[in-house]
Amino acid sequence: MESFTTLTGVAAPMNKINVDTDMIIPKQFLKTIKRAGLGKHLFDEMRYDRAGNEIVDFVLNKPAYRTAQILVAGDNFGCGSSREHAPWALLDFGIRCVISTSFADIFYNNCFKNGILPIAVSKLELDKLMEYAERGSNATLTIDLENQTISGPDGSEAIFEIDAFKKHCLLNGLDDIGLTMEKQNKIESYEKNMKHSQPWLNTAE
Repeated sequence: MESFTTLTGVAAPMNKINVDTDMIIPKQFLKTIKRAGLGKHLFDEMRYDRAGNEIVDFVLNKPAYRTAQILVAGDNFGCGSSREHAPWALLDFGIRCVISTSFADIFYNNCFKNGILPIAVSKLELDKLMEYAERGSNATLTIDLENQTISGPDGSEAIFEIDAFKKHCLLNGLDDIGLTMEKQNKIESYEKNMKHSQPWLNTAE
C-alpha cells in the first residue's frame, strides 16, 4: 500500500449528503476482484448518461476537476453496503483523501486499508473547504497527515483528529498484510520452533 504523508492537490466539491457506496461504484461493476480499472466507473450513474456519454455538469467531468486528488463531500459519505470496491474506485481514479462531516463506519475503515485518508471535520470547516473547492484548479488544499492539518489556498489551517494506529498505518503504507509482515521474524521463529517441538505437523517432509 502506498504511504500517505502530505498531499497538495485540487479538491473536487460534491455538496451532496448520503452518497452511498452504490453511487460511488454501482453494483454491476462488482464482478471483478481486481482493484485496477474501476476508476472509469467511479460515480458511473452520475457521471454518464444511458448512452455512456459524459454528463458535462458532473463535477469530475469538468476540466478543473478531472485530476482531483481530494474530494470534499456532504454528510454521511460512504453509507450503504460494505463493498470494498468503493475505495478501490476512488483510489484508481486518483482520489487519496475524502473530507466530510461524517462517514459510514465500514467505508471509513476500508479507506485506511487501501491508502485513502478520510477526514471528518465540523460543518463550519466543511463549508469553508467546500468554498475553496468550488474555486476549481485556482485553489488547492494541502493535507499534512503527520501534523494533522488541512491548509487552504489563503493560508488558513484546520486541525483534524485521527486514530493514532490508523495514522501510523497510513504514514508507513501498512495494510493488513503489511502489518502481518512486520512480524515476519517472529512468524518464522515460531514456525521453526514448531517444526522441532511438533514435527508431526510438518507435512512438507
